[in-house]
Parts: sequence; structure tokens; C-alpha cells
Amino acid sequence: MFRELGVPVNDADEVVHDLYRGEAVALVEAAFPGVAKDGIIDRAELSRQLLAEPERLGELERIVHPLVRAREEAFVARHRAAGPAFVLLDIPLLFETRAEKRVDRVVVVSCDAETQRERVMKRPGMTAEKFAMILARQVPDSEKRARADYVIDTSDSFDVTREQVRAIVDRLTLDSL
Repeated sequence: MFRELGVPVNDADEVVHDLYRGEAVALVEAAFPGVAKDGIIDRAELSRQLLAEPERLGELERIVHPLVRAREEAFVARHRAAGPAFVLLDIPLLFETRAEKRVDRVVVVSCDAETQRERVMKRPGMTAEKFAMILARQVPDSEKRARADYVIDTSDSFDVTREQVRAIVDRLTLDSL
């Protein structure tokens, strides 16, 4: 929705997907043999291995996070030169990785726990075990909300969410003038 309003967005998840089709493949395959198929990281196999040995998640992060960070820095530098009022860094584990220190404002997207569970469980390949592993790694939603400058509550319709996004973009645009 931010992109729809012309805000340049660096989506860390998209960057990881791209890295899993390129420069991270050999590095991840070396650490997790059998996860590369036809030159691309098989996310289902990687997930299977991590579910079997969750203590190895840090190893994967030490490989991937520096590559993601380098792409983020290049994105910020490119757009700083282009001069938009602001950019958005979509960082799923913002607080968990202490990335909030790298940004000027924090926007948290949130909804009630039941709605979150329903939505996540609809994702392809999602299991209750995987969802529990994801939640265990995250800062509680209440803390994220408390630490945010802006909260987008997605419990309602897309239209209501879109209104919240527009209000934030308008506010940030005014602040940057």
C-alpha cells in the first residue's frame, strides 16, 4: 500500500527471495547441504532442516542478514540521491535484530492474535509447529505496538487499512518538508 502511494519500499523478504535465487545459494547450500535445487534454495527443504535443528537458525541468519543489509544500504543510498521525501524499509524482525536503530520512524502492522493465526495458517506449507517457531522468535505484539511511532491495525478491511497508510504517508510527507 505504501508503494501504491509512491513510497519507495525495500522489502527484506523480497530481498531474501532474490538472494535465494542468486548470491546466497552457494553459501546456504554449503551450510545446509541438500537445500539447493537447480541453483535455487528450496525454502521447504531449508525450513524442514531448521525445524529439525532450530538451533541452527542463527547460522542461517549469519549468512543471509549481512547480504540483506548490504542490499538495504544500497537501496537507501540510491534513493537518497534520487531525493524522495522518505523511503520505507520493510523489516519483519525489526526489533528482534535491533534494526530500529537504523530508522527514523517505526510503523508496526498489527492485528489481533486470532486473526493473525488464521491468516498465517492459510499460507502454503504453514504448520502449527512452524507458526509456533516463528512466534517464539518475535517480540510480543503489545511491545511492538508500544515501541512504534505508528501502528497500522489490519484487523478491519483493506479500505480501512489503506486509510491508515495514507494518513501515515501524509504525516511523514509533511514532516519531511
